[in-house]
Amino acid sequence: MTTSVHDSTPEEAQFVHALQSGDDQAFEKLVRTYAGRMLSVARRFLSAEDCEDAVQEAFISAFHNIGNFESNARLWTWLYRILVNCCLMKIRSAKRSRTVAIEETLPQFDRTGHHVSHPRRWPNDPLAQASESEMAAKVRESIELLPESYRTVLVLRDIEQRDTDETAAILGCTQANVKTRLHRARQALRTILEPIVLDA
Repeated sequence: MTTSVHDSTPEEAQFVHALQSGDDQAFEKLVRTYAGRMLSVARRFLSAEDCEDAVQEAFISAFHNIGNFESNARLWTWLYRILVNCCLMKIRSAKRSRTVAIEETLPQFDRTGHHVSHPRRWPNDPLAQASESEMAAKVRESIELLPESYRTVLVLRDIEQRDTDETAAILGCTQANVKTRLHRARQALRTILEPIVLDA
């Protein structure tokens, strides 16, 4: 597992060298420095009870793969990708019976290309309201209903604010695939949230 993101600082390069040398204190510092930040990221993908497990698995993976870390890379970017992969593996292994069929949530059109059911105007964009605790919880619950491949793209792009190129690299797919999934995920999320937002 290697990475090639540049702009590593001399201090970070020295820290990585200590990690690669098997310095126990360096690994303790790694955990102290990044554990909280990694937990925050994991909460974007997983339920509270799975977050700590994912972070622990990510640190274990980092420990085993630190020898493959490139000296000109950024440590956080490398850790972030390991953590996201751990989160995705947990999501894939979980039995999620509550996910919705993506086709059922996308807009439907008749033969003339018009909406079968005309979309209703929303008072506000629900993602813009996500700073409010109640709406944030409803948005998260709705995102969790999306199939895994759509949910992860939405989280990476719209919540984690990763660009298309990095999202494609993390998920191992093309940029075009990321854009298609994101578009469909946003449409699906809107459909799921519509009764919640309009009845609020």
